[in-house]
Amino acid sequence: MLTDTEIRNAQPSEKPRRLYDSGGLYLEVSPQGKKGWRLKYRFGGKEKRISLGIYPDVSLKEARTRRDAARATLAAGIDPSLQRKAKKAAALQQAANSFELIAREWFLRYSPTWAKSHSKTVIRRLEMDIFPWLGVRAISEITAPELLTVIRQVEGRGALETAHRELNICGQVFRYAIATGRAERDPSRDLQGALPPVKTKHLAAVTDPKRLGELLRMMYAYQGGLVVRCALRLAPLVFVRPGELRSAKWPDIDLEKGEWRYLVSKTQTEHIVPLSRQAVEILKELHPLTQHRAYVFTNPRSPQRPMSENAVLVAMRAMGIEKDEMTGHGWRATARTLLDEVLGFRPELIEHQLSHAVKDPLGRAYNRTTHLEERRKMMQSWADYLDLLRGGCNGN
Repeated sequence: MLTDTEIRNAQPSEKPRRLYDSGGLYLEVSPQGKKGWRLKYRFGGKEKRISLGIYPDVSLKEARTRRDAARATLAAGIDPSLQRKAKKAAALQQAANSFELIAREWFLRYSPTWAKSHSKTVIRRLEMDIFPWLGVRAISEITAPELLTVIRQVEGRGALETAHRELNICGQVFRYAIATGRAERDPSRDLQGALPPVKTKHLAAVTDPKRLGELLRMMYAYQGGLVVRCALRLAPLVFVRPGELRSAKWPDIDLEKGEWRYLVSKTQTEHIVPLSRQAVEILKELHPLTQHRAYVFTNPRSPQRPMSENAVLVAMRAMGIEKDEMTGHGWRATARTLLDEVLGFRPELIEHQLSHAVKDPLGRAYNRTTHLEERRKMMQSWADYLDLLRGGCNGN
């Protein structure tokens, strides 16, 4: 039987050397000095050999343990070599069906249709909060309690809304795995109600016509730079998302036709904003200054970049309009409320103009040009109504 001293002192020769231990175990020393453990055995009347690891990573004691395990497998009528291949194949299959691999496949397939900011958020959440714990697990083996443990770690750091969103993301990954034949069920469905509900906090918005008129007068009295001044005045007229206003580009705007066409940041679908007469006048005032730049509302320090996301908010705060009263996003809620409750426009027209998903009674999604003329009239009525409020009318 071999000793540790013999193994350490074993020197290479021109041909591979074999130092035998017992039970078919031996150490093979290559001409390059590499020392590997091997096991010789017979199965089905044939002599076979398998590797048991490399010395010194696998010690003499560990090699003997592996030999004994292989011989126990033989005694059970199983070929250790075939068993090893089966385990390797199973490991490869599990890796191919791991949660992380399928989640990344799902992400690559669908993220091109998302806004870049949303894509970055989704993959960051997966990489930070989900993959470290579930990434290597076979997706078909993940249980609801296991998933809940991971999601509750997110909840535990005070990020309840993020926990809900990440549970939803995981659900989409599981359903993609089901659709592609790599899982049979979605454990996230079993977790409905497992997390406390998120208390909705609406963004500040003014819906009182009298106060709205006061805010409009304050904004029209703003004496700052032309770019911010025009953005302040245009925001309530078009009520798009703040990021969409900041990133507006002149090639997307047809001043003669009175239309602004762009891709909605959340869905990457084309949206049309009919421009009222007042909106066109504001854009014509700004056009000579920024027409040759990348964006309508340019950054004064870097003309090839859009206006800072805080530029309008800073201006509003400088005028005394506090964040708990009105935000840049709040114009959307203001328009949604007053167009319905005061001006009496149909909710589906308003929702469509807000670039929300809208379906008709038959379940068909409206396309981007549906009711365009009606929406054009609505946007002009809205602009005229804001003028009345700014002029001192109580708006009721």
